[in-house]
Amino acid sequence: MEIVQPDLSGEREIATHGPGEFTGEITMISGQRCLVRGRVTSPGQFLELTADGLRSLVARDAELSEIFMRAFILRRLALISRGQGNVILMGSRHCANTLRIREFLSRNAHPYNYVDLDTDKTSQALLDRFEVKTGDIPVVICNGNTVLRNPTPQQVADCLGFNASIDTSQVRDLVIVGAGPSGLAAAVYAASEGLDALVIETEAPGGQAGSSSKIENYLGFPTGVSGQELAARSIAQAQKFGAKMMVGHRVVQLNCRRRPFQVVLDNGNTLAARAVVISTGAQYNKPPIANLKNFEGQGIYYGATYIEAQLCEDEDVVVVGGGNSAGQAAVYLAHGARKVHMLVRSELSETMSRYLIQRITDNPAIELHCQTEIVALDGDRQLERVTWLDRKTGETSTHNIRHVFIMAGASPRTDWLRGCVAMDDKGFILTGRDLDVSTGVIPPSPWPLTRSPQMLETSLPGVFAVGDVRSGNVKRVASAVGEGAIAIHLVHRALAEP
Repeated sequence: MEIVQPDLSGEREIATHGPGEFTGEITMISGQRCLVRGRVTSPGQFLELTADGLRSLVARDAELSEIFMRAFILRRLALISRGQGNVILMGSRHCANTLRIREFLSRNAHPYNYVDLDTDKTSQALLDRFEVKTGDIPVVICNGNTVLRNPTPQQVADCLGFNASIDTSQVRDLVIVGAGPSGLAAAVYAASEGLDALVIETEAPGGQAGSSSKIENYLGFPTGVSGQELAARSIAQAQKFGAKMMVGHRVVQLNCRRRPFQVVLDNGNTLAARAVVISTGAQYNKPPIANLKNFEGQGIYYGATYIEAQLCEDEDVVVVGGGNSAGQAAVYLAHGARKVHMLVRSELSETMSRYLIQRITDNPAIELHCQTEIVALDGDRQLERVTWLDRKTGETSTHNIRHVFIMAGASPRTDWLRGCVAMDDKGFILTGRDLDVSTGVIPPSPWPLTRSPQMLETSLPGVFAVGDVRSGNVKRVASAVGEGAIAIHLVHRALAEP
């Protein structure tokens, strides 16, 4: 059997399978649209497995599970490394929307072929073929026949059929909102214990951890693991057990007056669930600089992945923040940047792990500026200059720097929950004992049950909060994973109640 992939010139050969071998890659588990096509070239016997049959097999047989899953993951990695996907992305490194689509595809582990319009001499033929104008950039060509001009990540997800296999009319045991470490852990444990679980993620799995270049203090990974790799492994694990994932759509409201709950999406569709786990995490705070938004994606970044690192090789960069995420970004960027200026509003010893502090202070490519903050940004279309204030001396200085990575503070994503669950004064969700009346917070509606709220349960029975979105949460990946796992034990209890 030949495995081929359609492209603009016809098709290209990916692999050939002979007797005793098997086809398939990770879409066999995820239920998404297949990226390749199989064609029989010699007569023989073929054993066909449906996606449900394959999941049943890997659940029963540990040895076959390891063989299939390892092969599927490695085949997907091979497609990514070769750029052999059903997507062509034409864009510019100076375009913020191009960067946004590249990050979306990369963090969702979807292979694509990138055409850099700034350097590729053959790109004009493609632009002419699809009648693309300069204002249409970036351009995404899906499946060789659909052209999207300057699309949103949601439009790309729909064009590629990321969510085609999800039945929105089904009442599910559990909907998990957010696919950070806590949400992915909840999905793995829910699906492995027989719950019908659906994860909804706005952009890409992994949350803030997903943009970390290397996490070195997570149990079981002595040499470290990138946030993207950890997220990809977790997704494959959850999908192996039967969890579904919806990508590219945002939850805008929770109809919480009756059960099953109704989760309302940005496209107006609703999803019914008997229980809900909220794991929407927190987003980095943005400094109060008037023109900050003008440079987002064009010099201002909120994650330090391989894509951003390529943009600033042999240049000076700024990393803003004093937490572990900022420290990991500074160490990672120092491998390719000429100089990394790390700006911290306080002292590092108050907010960062000791091993990272030592690496930062010992690295000659990193210059640490404590009690310092950015006060101005300048440039035409692209960021060109950064001005910061040293609060110890009161002096300001301006530097010709074109790349700033902001990883400071965190605010919860909970606006869509107002009127449903109790929150603290910063918008983080209160759970368990923190809902005690002595805290002075009045829930939107009185607790209706004779029992007290469970440990990770919100003021609404059957709705749980885990990870960074929860008030009092410990900001560590291991803590988030633990909360996600514990939440499923509590979900079982809630579902068993009359």
